[in-house]
Amino acid sequence: MSDLSPEQARLDPYSSLAENTNLTVQENITDLHTVIKNAKIGMLVTRDANGNLHSRAMTPATPYSDTQLNLVFLANNVSHKFEEIENDAHVNVSFCDPSSTDWASYSGRARVTQDKDLINKHWSSMITGYIGDLKDGIHKGDKNDPRVAVIEVIPDEIKFWITKHSSAVRTAQVAYGAATGKATSPGELRIISKEEIQLAQGLQSK
Repeated sequence: MSDLSPEQARLDPYSSLAENTNLTVQENITDLHTVIKNAKIGMLVTRDANGNLHSRAMTPATPYSDTQLNLVFLANNVSHKFEEIENDAHVNVSFCDPSSTDWASYSGRARVTQDKDLINKHWSSMITGYIGDLKDGIHKGDKNDPRVAVIEVIPDEIKFWITKHSSAVRTAQVAYGAATGKATSPGELRIISKEEIQLAQGLQSK
């Protein structure tokens, strides 16, 4: 189901043309995983106590299930983003693949945990390079370091864009639209709703 009202669809023909609502949840999840895999790095946006929005580059753990929609990040819990998540759990994570212009945007809530099983599941030795070994016998930068925590982003809605044509074709389409006054869309806008997310989470838990 489109999230555009009839009047919005009339006034925003670009989005109306782009939105594809004829795919299954699993088809959307598969394409979403491709966007994230190609983009590699997401921007996690949090809000501080003064209402200011801050974003930083984060690399999510690779999806470990075909139906996974939650994002998992391992990070240093002394950093400011943890204070900001405690202040307001609502977050956004966005991805963009400049080679194709594909993008994805997660709106949801962040949950912080130091669950050892989850840390072990997603641990990468590269994380040591970000938090460092303080040589005090405790803060070693390994998976047992008390600074290591998981930020799990549980989405309420996911929007993403899939480009369907080459750069040359996209340019030609836009040029034709500009010349004729007809809106055109060189790709597809996909939306995974809260209800569909809950459905996927139910499948993942089985």
